[in-house]
Amino acid sequence: MTIKDRKRIDDFYSQKARKEKYPARSVWKLEEFDEKYRLFKPGMRVLDLGCAPGSWTLYAAKAVGPGGLVLGLDLNPPQAAGLPKNVIFKKVDLLLAEGLEPAQEYGPFQIILSDLAPKTSGRKEIDQAKSLELCAAAWQWAQALSVKGADFLLKIFQSPEGDEFLKSLNLFYEKQIRLKPKASRKASQEIFVLNRGLLNNPG
Repeated sequence: MTIKDRKRIDDFYSQKARKEKYPARSVWKLEEFDEKYRLFKPGMRVLDLGCAPGSWTLYAAKAVGPGGLVLGLDLNPPQAAGLPKNVIFKKVDLLLAEGLEPAQEYGPFQIILSDLAPKTSGRKEIDQAKSLELCAAAWQWAQALSVKGADFLLKIFQSPEGDEFLKSLNLFYEKQIRLKPKASRKASQEIFVLNRGLLNNPG
């Protein structure tokens, strides 16, 4: 695939997001996972870590319906024009535990989403290490707030250390699936990992 072709595909997903009033193209990644693996059911409680700009939050809110709930946590608020009534946003630094107690009020959760990613520096090793730090933090939140049987979907930059982290994480779940969605940019280091069916809540 040429650079021109790749840019055309990127533009397609970005334009589609704007047309359907999602703040970012990342929504199509989550939609692809949901269509293939049926992540959401009506009435579910969803924890969205690093929820800004809000595309995953909006998609999950629609998928779980008015009887469900989505708790979005981030330092920055969602950029959506208006949040559905079944969405709650809390300003939280996810690298700290200070927001854990308020979050417990809305849980426990059947699925944890983490689209967390560092601001890239252009230095691969540094970006991979920062991504791993965010994934480890997301796992701490998932441990504390998941029900038994919950799913955990996270984004991670590929690295040998990241592979070791994912192997250790897999011990707690029935199944682990690695995903590279169509809407991901070809040059991106990111992959998504779906951990299905928490066996025993280690928190």
